[in-house]
Amino acid sequence: MILANHLRPTLATLWLAVAVSGCFTPVPEGPPLGYETDLLSCTDGRDNDGDGRVDCQDTDCIRRNFCGEVIPNTPVDESEDTPERCSDLLDNDGDGQFDCGDRDCQGIMELCCVTEASDALCRNGIDDDGNGFADCADFTCRNSTFVTVCDSEFSCTDGQDDDLDGLVDCADPDCASEPTCPHEVKCDDMLDNDHDGMTDCADPDCAAASGCFGPEMSLAECSDGRDNDGNGYTDCGDFSCSRSSDATVLAYCAANAEMTLAACSDGVDNDGNGFIDCGDFSCSRSTDTAILDYCAAHAETTLAACTDGIDNDGNGFTDCNDFSCSQSTDDAVRAICEASYASCTNGLDDDGDGFTDCGDFSCRDASAASRVSLVGPDGVARPPRLEHPCQESFSSVDAATDPVGALAQAVERCSDHLDNDGDGFVDCDDWDCNWNPLLNPQATDPTSTAEPFCEKVDPATMAPRREQLVCQ
Repeated sequence: MILANHLRPTLATLWLAVAVSGCFTPVPEGPPLGYETDLLSCTDGRDNDGDGRVDCQDTDCIRRNFCGEVIPNTPVDESEDTPERCSDLLDNDGDGQFDCGDRDCQGIMELCCVTEASDALCRNGIDDDGNGFADCADFTCRNSTFVTVCDSEFSCTDGQDDDLDGLVDCADPDCASEPTCPHEVKCDDMLDNDHDGMTDCADPDCAAASGCFGPEMSLAECSDGRDNDGNGYTDCGDFSCSRSSDATVLAYCAANAEMTLAACSDGVDNDGNGFIDCGDFSCSRSTDTAILDYCAAHAETTLAACTDGIDNDGNGFTDCNDFSCSQSTDDAVRAICEASYASCTNGLDDDGDGFTDCGDFSCRDASAASRVSLVGPDGVARPPRLEHPCQESFSSVDAATDPVGALAQAVERCSDHLDNDGDGFVDCDDWDCNWNPLLNPQATDPTSTAEPFCEKVDPATMAPRREQLVCQ
């Protein structure tokens, strides 16, 4: 279990620290470097021994039982989803996990329960937060708004499917330009030269090779599951087969057509075009009323179909795990699937996946126009604007097309003295103002010399805005 490093010692714990510290005498500036072995040094929010781990993230503290759960005489029955309750050593909600071991706490990035959430930390080969998963194997890396290195096969030699696309190392096209990856150098020797499981013309390496594309007209070519002529259509999904002048090919395609009610409800890709049942236009756009009625009845687009625990459309994805639900334009469905602004701010685990609101990665793209104007500390109401429930530094400007505008908007929201995402942290006290690459280029490029916004001097006061929030 990983524990929070923001523990707040009470008077009782401070008294106990003096009582049990033995020959160690606390000094005003804290214990000397090299020691994190007593209650005081395990609750002061400092990395006293310089090992990169603070307080209860340090095994020195955990092994000395300074980070164990506190069992109160009277059971506590309350939610465990605030910074205070996620650092009190209590299992507040009685789910068997406490503080950073509780999923409800892990979504509060300011607690540093999880630290692998930047490009730099997600490609260093280290399990920085000690949760048993390093880099792109860590869900925080794969799902973080600001992490980009896990969008492709990061390492082509680690035997891991880094980007979870089903292709490992050199079998992933992301590794095509890597010197460490061999290629299918001969496309007609019936050998898998690069050992990626694909031979000759079946290997994308041979896509441009002469002899790899030919006609798709014979019965063999129209039933081999390959796009023989390279036009993007396979077998009976290709007009050269489905409209063939060869009677045997037409008979084959007719027998395997996905055009009858039986063929549109059997869970099989009958015509080999890569689409099954109502996911195939030949079914969903059929002129047969019975087929259309079947597809309408089994569509996974309604609130009822997105909450019944059934893979209604037979595409292998159920309810909110199906894009037709999670990316629905129906507000009621989006709310259930925790992808709307409302469902990401209601304190409920709407989609039942164990994660609530901003602790749920499905909320990372939710946004909506402000329903009310925000009033600043100067008493002046800000006009309604596009808001994000989970990002203090949210920028509605496309950074790729207008980097200056995107940066300006992020800076404005991280210096307006407003808690824009309603998480209790304002401006640079908020984790994402420190880790948004727009505001901190070092988050994606550790070699960058650009000064992070949250470390710059405030021109109004000529004082540093604050010490940058850093999760060691």
